[in-house]
Amino acid sequence: MSTIYDFKVKDRKGNEVSLEDYRGKVLLIVNTATGCGFTPHYDPLEEMYKEMKDKGFEILDFPCNQFANQAPGSADEIHDFCTLKFGTEFPQFAKIDVNGENAEPLFAYLATEKPFEGFGKGIKNAVLNKFTEANNKKFGDKAYIKWNFTKFLVDRQGNVVKRFEPTVDMDEVKKAVSEIL
Repeated sequence: MSTIYDFKVKDRKGNEVSLEDYRGKVLLIVNTATGCGFTPHYDPLEEMYKEMKDKGFEILDFPCNQFANQAPGSADEIHDFCTLKFGTEFPQFAKIDVNGENAEPLFAYLATEKPFEGFGKGIKNAVLNKFTEANNKKFGDKAYIKWNFTKFLVDRQGNVVKRFEPTVDMDEVKKAVSEIL
C-alpha cells in the first residue's frame, strides 16, 4: 500500500520532488485554477500559510485546467498571477490533470483515501453539482476530483485525514489545520 511519502511530483519548473521531503509536516494539498469563482480562496490560503508555516504547515498548490478551462496559462503565467494578485509564497507545482487516464497519481490516491461526499446544501451547491456532472461524465470512474480548489488535509504521519470541497468555508479548513498542528 502506498503512503503520501511514496509519491513524486513535478515542481513548476519540471523538477522531480519527492513528497518524502514533507515528512513530519501538516499538508494541505490543493488543485487550483486562476480563472475560477473559487480563485479568491488564494487569500485565506496565503493567510493560513503565513500564520502557520513556522509550525510545520505546508500548502502544496497544483494548478489544473480540467474544469471549464479555468487555468489555461503556462506554469510561469499562473505563478505570476498568483504571486502578483494574491502574494502567494507557498509551493506551486506543475499544472496537472486530476481526473482521467492522465490523472496525477497523487490525486488519484488522495481521492481514493477520502472520496467525494457531496458539495453540501444550498443553491450554489446545486448549481455546482450540475456543472460537475457534465464535466466529469467524460472521466467515468476516474473522476476523482469534482472541481477546482478541492483540498486534502494530511497529518504529520502522512495520513489523509480530511477532504474539503471548494464549497466548504475556509474558516472550517483553517480550524481543521489548526487542530492537527
